[in-house]
Amino acid sequence: MPPDPPPAANQLSHSESFSEAKAEGFSMAMFRSGVLVLTSPLSALSLRIVSILTSASKIVEDTLYIHLQPGLCLSGPAQPKSTYIPATKEVYNLVTKVYSSTSSNCSHLDVRVLLTNIRNQSAHQQPLCSVQNLSHPPEVVLTDFHGSDGGQYNPVKQRLERYTTSCYSCHPNLVSVLLNPDYDVPDKCEVSEESSANEALQSCSDVVAGGTFDGLHSAHKILLSACCLLTESRLLIGVSDKDLLESKVLKELIQPYQHRVDKLSQFLVDIKPSLQYEIVPLLDPYGPAITDPVLKCIVVSEETRKGGNSVNKKRLENHLPELAVHEIQLVKDSQRTEIEEEKISSSSIRIRMLGSLLWPPKKNVHIPSHPYVIGLTGGSGSGKTSIAKRLEKMGATLIDSDKLGHEAYSPRGPAYQQVIEQFGPDIVKEDGTINRKVLGSKVFADKEQLKRLTDIVWPAIATLAKQQIAEAAAQGKAICVMDAAVLLEAGWEDIVHEVWTTIIPEPEAVTRIMDRDGVSEDAAKARLLNQLSNSERVARSNVVLCTLWDPEVTQKQVEKAWDLLQERISQSKL
Repeated sequence: MPPDPPPAANQLSHSESFSEAKAEGFSMAMFRSGVLVLTSPLSALSLRIVSILTSASKIVEDTLYIHLQPGLCLSGPAQPKSTYIPATKEVYNLVTKVYSSTSSNCSHLDVRVLLTNIRNQSAHQQPLCSVQNLSHPPEVVLTDFHGSDGGQYNPVKQRLERYTTSCYSCHPNLVSVLLNPDYDVPDKCEVSEESSANEALQSCSDVVAGGTFDGLHSAHKILLSACCLLTESRLLIGVSDKDLLESKVLKELIQPYQHRVDKLSQFLVDIKPSLQYEIVPLLDPYGPAITDPVLKCIVVSEETRKGGNSVNKKRLENHLPELAVHEIQLVKDSQRTEIEEEKISSSSIRIRMLGSLLWPPKKNVHIPSHPYVIGLTGGSGSGKTSIAKRLEKMGATLIDSDKLGHEAYSPRGPAYQQVIEQFGPDIVKEDGTINRKVLGSKVFADKEQLKRLTDIVWPAIATLAKQQIAEAAAQGKAICVMDAAVLLEAGWEDIVHEVWTTIIPEPEAVTRIMDRDGVSEDAAKARLLNQLSNSERVARSNVVLCTLWDPEVTQKQVEKAWDLLQERISQSKL
């Protein structure tokens, strides 16, 4: 079943102009998905594409497909049909510019340049006669075609709609818009006529590429588009997994392997469904690229050039012919910060996820809505306590679970008598307090004994925490932060509204523990082994923070998380 049409689509008829729609007060971003049919010469599009994409981004809010058909005429007597255009360097350069532009000008859009009608050197092309299904059926079709009156000329719009539905499976209530972006039509002298631009790309039957493909971004799309333009029949893609992810920045935030494969497959089938795709896990730097005898070409980026050369060296050792190496240029990231890479990368995208809501918290009807309680956790050496103090300075009421633990053990604490009954009177000092060292010697080497202790103490700490939350509510406090290393192990996420986790790479955590506590490296590693891993914590958290960089960077993360939290709380009151 097709998705229900958006409200604006129901109100905007085929005969109404885009300008009329704006005059009626409709939102500029009215459609979840759309297809942009570009009819200008490729050389002219290169100069106009930023303005065109900016205009389109005001109408489409999620997925924007781009269909290249230079020279398409929508004002003639005959209904136009899609035709093949050759895969040239000019086409590839335009595709690269589209993706490079979207990363900086309309980053909210998932742009996909369709290559269905781009013909490479292969003589075995299927005729363009079938309607292609897209993963997000377009609700609106846009075009850069200029009608004779410069406005929303109805016959042109009708031809555009018929043309689009003859190419792609669209939403049944398809709406058409003739874009009028603010750009000057370039003079002929301004249009590039380099002979190299029309040079055909050298295609071959079987092509290979590899990567992590985490959070499929513009640089990935440029690489994959190059692969599709070069491939005649089969594209083999290795997707990094397991050991190859260990050295990645914020590896805990990398999407699961199957999720990355699914997104990759969807993108590839959308842009070039005629190819055969083979996606395999990449568990070492080479994968099947050094063993597959029918491969002809490997696509690499500037930073993976050495990897391509290493593949060819291994192939020669395996008595296989070398692969042609096609290198694509890296795309600079105009939005990078001081701790991010100069190029568009998944690492930078993961850094930008810090402090953001990774997924909405589940509504907990068993606890009061006010104050709003954040459960802050993290492994030893992660910087959790420093973040808790930063949040306290911003106005949060801090609940320190370590202090509550000491209170629970105190002679008047809720766990005092039970602990003595369970572990014996010899754990009591002369002053009546529990000797934690003696108690520790009884439980820390015995998992069953440790569980008996936590079964007593953890519920007692939760009771004390609830009392402090109730006191904060009585004082009119808006936000509480419960600082608790064992928040998840103890099941205390049931008494908070959101879980925030601080993470740090294990080598850095080991160094911090050694410096802070004066213990050996082995002792520090053993301590981490007895805790939940970063990945386990992240999987159960709503917000993630990292204290790896300078304190100023941590402060920016905390401020971002705090500001977004305020927005969520405000919206929940509406």
